[in-house]
Amino acid sequence: MKVSLKKLLYVLPAVVVLTACGSSRKTAAESSPTVKRTKHSSPKFIEGISVTPGEEGPGADGSANTGRFSSPRGGGMGVGGNIENASALQFKYAIMIGAEVEALTNLALLQFIDDWYGTRYRYGGTTKSGVDCSGFVCALTSDVYGLSVPRTSREQFDRAQKVPVGSLQEGDLVFFNTRGGVSHVGVYLGNNKFVHASTSSGVVISDLDEDYYRRRFVGAGRL
Repeated sequence: MKVSLKKLLYVLPAVVVLTACGSSRKTAAESSPTVKRTKHSSPKFIEGISVTPGEEGPGADGSANTGRFSSPRGGGMGVGGNIENASALQFKYAIMIGAEVEALTNLALLQFIDDWYGTRYRYGGTTKSGVDCSGFVCALTSDVYGLSVPRTSREQFDRAQKVPVGSLQEGDLVFFNTRGGVSHVGVYLGNNKFVHASTSSGVVISDLDEDYYRRRFVGAGRL
């Protein structure tokens, strides 16, 4: 059997590094992958990750059998993917949004989110020094999709073609009433997750089923 764990895999808000341990003196514990985590936030959502070594010959679907990773999610959901074929960004965001790594094909979107993640909120801001929700949407849709959208969340809502929640696709906009009328917007990623510039945490990924956003959800639209 062959094990290939060559990639540096990291996750926000926790940082995960899987490496093959080795030294001149090995114990049973040292021969297993290690998990290195930052101390500033809870790493609970990455607990339970398992790795299946690859084997000689093709996998069940005819592809290279280079091993897989998997991680349980709440509500019976799980994530997983091919170790060798997944980039660090795909692995990272597959875990963060609870999606199969092979489904995350828009690397430009993942890179954009990664570059902006944690940018502080600033009303009227449009840069990485500080950005508000609609300014972040303008930057993302322009850089990733080549689209020009209006500046405010209300104007973006009026421009967008309305779609039901059950038909949401990556890149659709989701709108919320946080202080009267349409006053907040984010970009849908999949599996009920969206990225947005929140007033409390800056650019983050949230879930539409979180109580705060579920109660304030106004609708969704496609540009």
